[in-house]
Amino acid sequence: MATQCITSRRPFVGLILCFLVCLVNPIARTVHGEDKGGLSQEKLKGVTTLLNNAHDKKQIPGGAALVFRRGHTHTSTVGYRDIEGKALLQPDTLFRIASMSKPITSVAVMMLVEDGKLKVDDSLSKFVPEFKDMKVLVPAKDGKTYVTVKAAREITVHDLLTHSSGITYRLLNKPFVGKMYVDAGICDGLAETDSTLGDNVRKLARLPLVCQPGSAWEYGLNTDVLGHIIEVVSGKSLEEFFRERIFKPLEMNDTYFVLPKEKRTRLAALYMVGADKKLERVGDKPVVLDTVVVSATYPTRDGSKYYSGGAGLVSTIEDYGRFGQMLLNRGELNQVRILKGETVDRMTRNQLGEVRIQFPGNDLMGYGFGILSEMGKEVTKDPSGVGSYGWGGAFGTFFWVDPKNELVGVYMGQTFPPDFTLSTEFKKIVYESLINDKK
Repeated sequence: MATQCITSRRPFVGLILCFLVCLVNPIARTVHGEDKGGLSQEKLKGVTTLLNNAHDKKQIPGGAALVFRRGHTHTSTVGYRDIEGKALLQPDTLFRIASMSKPITSVAVMMLVEDGKLKVDDSLSKFVPEFKDMKVLVPAKDGKTYVTVKAAREITVHDLLTHSSGITYRLLNKPFVGKMYVDAGICDGLAETDSTLGDNVRKLARLPLVCQPGSAWEYGLNTDVLGHIIEVVSGKSLEEFFRERIFKPLEMNDTYFVLPKEKRTRLAALYMVGADKKLERVGDKPVVLDTVVVSATYPTRDGSKYYSGGAGLVSTIEDYGRFGQMLLNRGELNQVRILKGETVDRMTRNQLGEVRIQFPGNDLMGYGFGILSEMGKEVTKDPSGVGSYGWGGAFGTFFWVDPKNELVGVYMGQTFPPDFTLSTEFKKIVYESLINDKK
């Protein structure tokens, strides 16, 4: 019997996967001037208008956008980081970036590859022995139940980087597997946990996969597993490794797993979008929706040791813009080299053959990034250049890097589930603003 992948049956999850600003308005702030960086400043005002309209319609509490091109950065911020406290959203507002943590973790993995400390074809069990003999959940002959079969091969680092290992998310609630993840106390990285990253990864090793390793793209906790590999190989916590090898060199001084107390007043409040489309603030207690657990306070939990490589970071548009610029420069920023140019090229080209993924603006999968192909651009009418790459997060954050058009775009909001239509419209306005573009 051919192995079949377990598919999601929850429309709420589909919204996550389609995961994972106004001159007259006093709370709209934008940085514009004469045309710079090959961008029309007049047309870029449309970004402010877009976010301002979404704010006026109460779709978002506030939003921040950044565009970098040819040495010039343009930012727009609208609304509040805290509606109830009437605190305005600013360029230095901190956001929970959720799955936008994944590209950073993937870069860290490839730094260790460059160091010669691991290889992409290494087996996961080399670093976490509990993954030596995995099982795969497949439909039984009656079509109503499931059985387990032995994995055809071991999971590799390549599989984890491309989300093709068969590891899933509890929030995706795959049939049978979703309950197993809940019963095992698996954390998706979006809420507090007393576990360490290693504890959570070892729990995963006791659960079946949703498809054979390497057979399909299945979004999941792969990057958390990669984060633990980094800890094992480097002998440091993921936070320590990031701080020393990425954040300090790139001057990403506002990117953390656990925010220092003096910076917590800058953290945006998190809001849920209810069935009535109204915004409701997430308080100090986690919100549980079926298998989904979401918290607003996990980045401020003192003593937390769960550094989720797939979802745990907080950052600003300016910090993440610097990360994007490093990628656009093929691994270097301000004469500080993070990765070799050929490594960035490797990470940002298709690594899954004919397999297509489902993520806004992307249809191919690299190492930690979704990529836009020529076919994908034709089908989706995405305005970015072929070869653009990026990712988004469950709380409404999104970024992309477009080497062909020499630009980086970052959008950050703080609502769950996310509304990626804003990111899509933001993208359109950016490309309409290009002067001498190469689309």
